[in-house]
Amino acid sequence: MWSVGRKELWRYCTREHCRDMLLSFQLLGENGWPEDKEIACLYALANHSERHYEKIRIPKKRGGVRTLLAPDPLLKYVQRNLLNHVLEGRPAADCAAAYRKRDENSTALCGIVENAAVHAGQPLLMKLDIQDFFGNITFPMVLHHAFPARYFPPAVGNLLTALCCYGEYLPQGAPTSPAVSNLVMRPFDEFMQKWCSEQGVSYSRYCDDMTFSGDFDPKKVRKKAEGFLQAMGFELNHKKTRVISKAARQTVTGLVVNDKAQTSVQFRKSLRQEIYYCRKFGVEDHLKYRQNKEELTKGEAVHYLQQLLGRVNYVCLTRPEDPWFLEAKKWLKAILVVYLLEIR
Repeated sequence: MWSVGRKELWRYCTREHCRDMLLSFQLLGENGWPEDKEIACLYALANHSERHYEKIRIPKKRGGVRTLLAPDPLLKYVQRNLLNHVLEGRPAADCAAAYRKRDENSTALCGIVENAAVHAGQPLLMKLDIQDFFGNITFPMVLHHAFPARYFPPAVGNLLTALCCYGEYLPQGAPTSPAVSNLVMRPFDEFMQKWCSEQGVSYSRYCDDMTFSGDFDPKKVRKKAEGFLQAMGFELNHKKTRVISKAARQTVTGLVVNDKAQTSVQFRKSLRQEIYYCRKFGVEDHLKYRQNKEELTKGEAVHYLQQLLGRVNYVCLTRPEDPWFLEAKKWLKAILVVYLLEIR
């Protein structure tokens, strides 16, 4: 009965209705264009989306290359509006920690901390990784999960899906891809969260990284996750499967969770040392020594200080009352203001 109702839902939706819906999303912003030109532009982008991407290859830390597909300025602008005006109204599962819209004071780091905190102080930890995550999210999957017929007429849903996809799959590098991936994974996340809860296991997912913790049989949990993923069209990357007991260092999205979610001792020690040298020898002299340079621009110094501040903020998220890093944060903010004023 539901399938029949869904087919009939848009039976009397005309071409003009679809056009009005597309225009209401303001995908091209307030540009003063005639409506016909806006619609033509959107269809041109959707019908030839592959022409609007550039392949960017980034070396991975552990070897190999990651290929990103970066949209050109026009398609990127449309995708950002699609994200802000359409996709962010569709919530992800509670256990999906990455790419979630939060309040204005939140950052991506908040998601990393939330993802790790779920698994703090557990006797056993298992991490699973999805093989070629974005590349295996196909056009039909995006259409079905992100722009389903219950919310969008078929003509509108197909066009929006085409704007999000690179041909037949989801590109890693488009601003819409993270939110779309969360919508595609929502059935899996909700199923796994419910099943794991019944087994006394904690589950969370950060993009293609799934984490399970508690007192459980890793083989049983892995088989359950793998079976559902295969039914959806995904495969596990078995090379990245990790099962870690409390006797070893347990990390989740870069944070140590043996006791509570926090940065590693080594990370904090290295950061303390860098800030100490900056304060003792001066930011520019330390950076010139560090990079083996004779000359340094103010812009390079600002970029370095911003990186340091970002790392300090990362520590403060999990150690909000650490006096040393709170004082370092104040100093970095003050010295950054000085440098920025000098540049202006």
